[in-house]
Amino acid sequence: MAIFLALSSAAAYGIGDFCGGLATRRASAAAVVLWSHVLGLALLFGGALLLSGHADGGDLVAGAVGGLVGAAGIGLLYRALAIGTMSIVAPTTALLASSVPVLAGVVDGERPSPLVVLGMAIALLAVALVSAEGGGERWRLADSRAFLLALGAGLGFGLFFVALSTTSDDSGVWPLVTARMASVSAIGALAVAGRLSARIPAGPGRSLTLGAGVLDAAANVLYLLAIREGLLSVVSVLSGLYPVSTVLLARFVLDERLQRVQQLGVALALPAAVLIAL
Repeated sequence: MAIFLALSSAAAYGIGDFCGGLATRRASAAAVVLWSHVLGLALLFGGALLLSGHADGGDLVAGAVGGLVGAAGIGLLYRALAIGTMSIVAPTTALLASSVPVLAGVVDGERPSPLVVLGMAIALLAVALVSAEGGGERWRLADSRAFLLALGAGLGFGLFFVALSTTSDDSGVWPLVTARMASVSAIGALAVAGRLSARIPAGPGRSLTLGAGVLDAAANVLYLLAIREGLLSVVSVLSGLYPVSTVLLARFVLDERLQRVQQLGVALALPAAVLIAL
């Protein structure tokens, strides 16, 4: 079940990031993050009331801290997607976002079987290959800036995933509620202070922002359920395959060309998941 949940979260994260990236080409990254998180907060709060769960203070604090670093990460990601090439930004972010929880899991004493370790290694290789877009004359200044932003986003996501892994199994989705409350409060305060533009996106940007909010909330729930069923190190690697869906959407919707090395990375994602599942 953990494998299925992790792969489902990867699909939702990838499609949501694609929507968010397109939205930031029509509105500010801060506005997209704020309003997608407002929608996510409403959905998660409703889900928390419907589902059983009792969170203590530690669970809520962990969620809030994770929400702050996660919000910073998604803001950096959306900005990177807006100025850079999606098929570079998304995989770079995912590689670091997967590596941080893997390291945390190993430090915490997790010891996956040799077959699972092989699958994890192939999955990380797949993400690295998917990120290997172009070089030389194809690499633009905007891509260099986007790459640095993507690294910061990956670190934020990785720390968010680690924070969620520290919550108790019986806390339901309440840690995600406090995560969204923290991110909405932080971004909203900056907007009120005039430091950020938080105008509601208009036209297609509004629909894309709503889509990003729904998918991000769903992905977080799926990820939280997955780490409660399986190892953090394994689940984080499988969820880290989300750039595959982002890159494929960029290829077929935006007509971004995939290099052969990227095609190889996409092809390796499936056997990696199979090895981990076995």
